[in-house]
Amino acid sequence: VPQVQPRAEELSELYRELSQHPGLSTACLGPDLTTQYGGKYCSLYTEWSQRDLARAENIKFCRQYLIFHDGASIVYSGPAGTCSEIKDELLSRESPSGTLKAVLRKVPGKEKEKEKQFLEVWDQNRKVKSIDLTALDKHGSVYDDDQFGCLAWSHSETHLLYVAEKKRPKAESFFQSKAPELGTSDEDTGHPKKEDAPIKGEQFVYHEDWGETLSTRSVPVLCVLDIEGNSISVLEGIPEHLSPGQAFWSPEDTGVVFVGWWHEPFRLGLRHCTNRRSALFYVDLTGGKCELLSEDTRAVWSPRLSPDGCRIVYLENNVLGPHQQCGRLRMYDWYTKHTTTVLEAVPRQAWGAFPGIYCGALPGMCWAADSRRILLDTAQRSQQDVFVVDTATGTTTSLTADAPQGSWSVLTIDRDLLVARFSTPSCPPMLKVAVLPTAGCEAQIQWICLQDAPAVPGINWGIRTLQPPPEQEHPQYGGLDFDAILMRPSEGPTAQKPPLVVMPHGGPHTVFTAGWMLYPAALCRVGFAVLLVNYRGSLGFGQDSVASLPGNVGTQDVCDVQFCVERVLQEETLDASRVALVGGSHGGFLACHLIGQFPDTYRACVVRNPVVNIASMVTTTDIPDWCLTETGLPYKPDALPDPAQLTEMLHKSPIRYVDQVRAPVLLMLGEDDRRVPPKQGLEYYRALKTRGVLTRLLWYPGNNHALAGVEAEADGFMNMALWLLKHLQ
Repeated sequence: VPQVQPRAEELSELYRELSQHPGLSTACLGPDLTTQYGGKYCSLYTEWSQRDLARAENIKFCRQYLIFHDGASIVYSGPAGTCSEIKDELLSRESPSGTLKAVLRKVPGKEKEKEKQFLEVWDQNRKVKSIDLTALDKHGSVYDDDQFGCLAWSHSETHLLYVAEKKRPKAESFFQSKAPELGTSDEDTGHPKKEDAPIKGEQFVYHEDWGETLSTRSVPVLCVLDIEGNSISVLEGIPEHLSPGQAFWSPEDTGVVFVGWWHEPFRLGLRHCTNRRSALFYVDLTGGKCELLSEDTRAVWSPRLSPDGCRIVYLENNVLGPHQQCGRLRMYDWYTKHTTTVLEAVPRQAWGAFPGIYCGALPGMCWAADSRRILLDTAQRSQQDVFVVDTATGTTTSLTADAPQGSWSVLTIDRDLLVARFSTPSCPPMLKVAVLPTAGCEAQIQWICLQDAPAVPGINWGIRTLQPPPEQEHPQYGGLDFDAILMRPSEGPTAQKPPLVVMPHGGPHTVFTAGWMLYPAALCRVGFAVLLVNYRGSLGFGQDSVASLPGNVGTQDVCDVQFCVERVLQEETLDASRVALVGGSHGGFLACHLIGQFPDTYRACVVRNPVVNIASMVTTTDIPDWCLTETGLPYKPDALPDPAQLTEMLHKSPIRYVDQVRAPVLLMLGEDDRRVPPKQGLEYYRALKTRGVLTRLLWYPGNNHALAGVEAEADGFMNMALWLLKHLQ
């Protein structure tokens, strides 16, 4: 059998090369301009991100393009100049007319000062406002995340709306003796101002937060900047039990529409959890009255106002249950106050029909110019496609059915100019543009590549569908199938019969779509075949598939992966004596199950922040509801798991099979992981060590669940690749 053993230097060179491919994050179309010959053109501003290994950070850069069009098709498009790095921008947003731009910027403090935040307004050729938000001290840090955060221009372009942390009263020790600082005393009495006087004994009060990646988010408030008056006001009238976010101005700028999340009795983790009780609200700016616009027993997110200001579409799920599922598309009519369901959840995916909505968010700009159609991207089994939805009839049309197979995402649509991102497992992200055809003719869309990305050589890939054997069918949801994406090296010494790395995804209710993924591509270039398994319970296959998994974790998902591995080893020329597992989160849960339940199949294992023992995780994670839901138990905030429930959680956990594990295990843990706390991985590490199983643990400070820090990601790849090469000899 040909052996591959590149030295560490060769591996690091390969990783350096592949990690330089940038990701495409945002796009913004400028206003239409007319040439002296009558032709129309506009600028396209794009932002990209790239790993800088030398600086050990992700950098952002921008690039501009010009698009000449006649309203029906693109006549010419191309880049305008080279790219340049963007420094310290947290948020940016162009005004509706395209003549102004708002930027939230962080500025390092001088000497011992803390970092500051400035809100800037730019016109086309200069900065016209620079407001020190930190010095104004009306609120805490501005939110720049995509969960709560927003930066929204009023339609009149005179005000800006954003979300920030509520200002906390100053606190001091009971034994504080120094005099109050200058400038804080009342002119009449000489005593400290009431609002500035520190509160004794409040220094160490615990403030709940919103969990993984949102640990600095506790009590968000909506804030408005009056640009002309340089004044900031914190909106009042929002009920105390709600945390507001994802806000925008109502038609006529009379008030603000926002999503409010319930945070009583306590906050549950919100990142990747589209099942948290929330609703759409309107707060009036004059009277401060807050009005409910949607049902208050659901989970809602991504509200988007139509160009004519008449309709708001938003996504909706049931509360609790699987953290991600097949959502509904709802529409609220601003003037009739009537809500309709545009698209329901889809029980089963069927080719030629709409697969259902599985997206984390609608595009920021998703409406067509007719204020009737919207654009969205969603998983369709193991690929991601773009659809246009007629909100009046509920009809859907794929805009990528005849385009290359892979992963498509909508970046923006403006005046029916559509901007999208496309990638495949062997091709990094590229920039595509098109004109949205008129209603009824959407399938005739013509995509044009504006920024190409050369395919990475040496990688072949394909999607295969698998039907579980009859004995593994779900009693309630029979007939479900699932997919796997197989990548294999097309050149090199192992191309004829490569070793296999099996990668189940996390979640468990997520999905591998056939897009660019750094780790699988790099492993394939090293000489491994990589099997990405979308077991039953994955998104993109219909709500029945999602619903089939809770209560069956540790069995159904494990059997699906093992069945897939055995089938692929039978049908493909792969080295069945050299098979390894790599997985993170629930993928790590499955990897640890598989090396315990099927120890003869696997020769090595690498896991990142794995779930190891659901029973010990339930009291430490930011998502305790996950532990009960996936075990098949009901979740109630006030209920404590009883002994029978804890037994059931333990019974479904991989720690149960630790006595059978023989494969060497490499563990990678994020010190700041709130979702699957590192105590889980430590529990497994100690269990393996006491049983004499070869194990190694990597501990990454400053990293959370995703282990996405540039340094941790690079070090993780190197250690993973060297571990696999060493133990698959």
